[in-house]
Amino acid sequence: MAYLADYADSGAAAMYGEAPANAGMTPGEEQRHLLAYAPLVKRIVRQLNSQVSGAISREDMEQIGLMGLLEALRRYGTPDKGFGSYAGLRVRGAILDELRRQDWRPRAVRQDSHRVRDALRELTRKLGREPLEKEAAAALGVTLEEFRQHVLDDCAEEMLSFDEVLQEASEHAHSAPSPEEAYLVRRSLEQVLGSLNEKEQRVIQMIYEFELSYKEIAAVLDLSDARVCQLNKSALAKMKAALQRA
Repeated sequence: MAYLADYADSGAAAMYGEAPANAGMTPGEEQRHLLAYAPLVKRIVRQLNSQVSGAISREDMEQIGLMGLLEALRRYGTPDKGFGSYAGLRVRGAILDELRRQDWRPRAVRQDSHRVRDALRELTRKLGREPLEKEAAAALGVTLEEFRQHVLDDCAEEMLSFDEVLQEASEHAHSAPSPEEAYLVRRSLEQVLGSLNEKEQRVIQMIYEFELSYKEIAAVLDLSDARVCQLNKSALAKMKAALQRA
């Protein structure tokens, strides 16, 4: 996956969270690079905004994303071909951190999500497989659309970001800024991606490489937004678990 290759080969994985806070750029240079990469922030905000149901305004998300971009610039230094991948992770992470900090899901929604999650686990055990959306909706006594909204609420509550998975990979490679360790990061990521099924791999690629929203991915794969959300969540959980076992 080109996205992962750019990330590992640039050395960004090795420096994630470890780089100095001052990259030595002048304010004018920072401003120029911020303007150049502002479209990246807008794309990520557009994508995340469709997932969090307007929990915070688009304008606020963009401001948080720009702060994440500025931090990325100061840690990374002068942008090169690998900066876009690194900056995208920092921007996405900054926005998700703020959403978590605000504890933005209403208590009733959180409680309902827990109930649905428990019911789905029980249904999966009974069926011996993951239930279809219609089966799950029938078991819960709700309409298909209500079930899909439950799934989206649940995914939004437990947002696991791809940068957290990449952090696991860089830690696994001892965070050493050498070509050998960057290669190990790339190999680790390739191995965990190989553990995913085809749909999970495609969803991961479309979200994190092509920066598509759930709705756009759903249209491409002929799935519901809720199913795309489930695939993203399960893929990231599998990747994180695989890296922890490695």
